[in-house]
Amino acid sequence: MKRDSRLSSVLHALLHMAEHGGTMTSEALALCMNTNPVVVRRTMALLREAGIVASARGHSGGWSITKDLGAVTLFQLHEVLGEPAIFAIGNRNEMPECLVEQSVNAALDQAFAEAEALLLERFASVTIADLATDFARRHAQVRAERNAP
Repeated sequence: MKRDSRLSSVLHALLHMAEHGGTMTSEALALCMNTNPVVVRRTMALLREAGIVASARGHSGGWSITKDLGAVTLFQLHEVLGEPAIFAIGNRNEMPECLVEQSVNAALDQAFAEAEALLLERFASVTIADLATDFARRHAQVRAERNAP
């Protein structure tokens, strides 16, 4: 079963943009993300509508971050992407006649709702700045290990 990786892709793109510190073309972002520039443009258009990035045309054109990274949460990005399903699993039959399956569905539905609420609450507390800080720490650690005698 294919999992929806759009949130991960958006986070990946935004962190590359933050690291780069300036305008990046769709082609440059596509190379970073191992995808097609058309996919980047479609995704960035959603972020532009949400006021997170801006686009500029021309020789020095491309995409740039316009919002403070500490003000953008994973929850906000989840909303920008149309609130994709959190879980790739679900009920076998949504309207079963079988009482056993109704019990199974009720238990699963409750568990999924509780887990999703917990995850979305966590998404609301994690910002892009938090991820950028973690990336910087990891990057510094790798550099230190390479430079160690």
